[in-house]
Amino acid sequence: MPVSLLIEGILIGFVVAVPVGPLGLLCVNRGLAHGATWGFFSGLGVATADALAAGIAALGITLISTFLVEHQMALRLVGGIFLCFLGYKIFRTTPMNQPTPSNVSGLFSAYATTFLLTFSNPLTIFSFVAIYAGWGLQSLRYHYFAAAVLTLGVFTGSALWWIFVFAGVTLFRDAFSARVLGMIHRVSGSIIAGFGLIVLLSLAPLKATLGILF
Repeated sequence: MPVSLLIEGILIGFVVAVPVGPLGLLCVNRGLAHGATWGFFSGLGVATADALAAGIAALGITLISTFLVEHQMALRLVGGIFLCFLGYKIFRTTPMNQPTPSNVSGLFSAYATTFLLTFSNPLTIFSFVAIYAGWGLQSLRYHYFAAAVLTLGVFTGSALWWIFVFAGVTLFRDAFSARVLGMIHRVSGSIIAGFGLIVLLSLAPLKATLGILF
């Protein structure tokens, strides 16, 4: 059972990591701007949050999920503002021919920001509940070792995706000119800020008017 759960976790983690959302764009942009190490640590932050959410969903721990739901308005407000800020900052970034040197503080910040943005979103845990249901995965409530194995698998699968992504970034980054990098910054920055704006609109009275369903 543990081996099969590990394999299932790796597959789930990989599948969850592949779609490119605002945080995926943020990780790739950091990889292009500062080097693959920065991007990879940003990706690890997402992978860690996904794995933690996967474990919580598998165990059926309601305390954390209830807290996230009860405070989702505040979490969305902070997350939306932060995504808008990151998008604006990326939009205004001046491309550099060489990535900035990696340092412990910078790498930790890259990891922590993506971890907090991913884990603070209640939909992260709920998405794993839905995935488990569709996957036909049995409840692991009170089966702590099995849940830990599944969590490790999800982290491994997600991390493998980011390894592939930033191996590609390392190989092809030099092929991008400063002009192309500048365009990537502006486009990805606009998209990330747009996601943040959508999150903020979901909190506003315009939500019902615009038909926003989240």
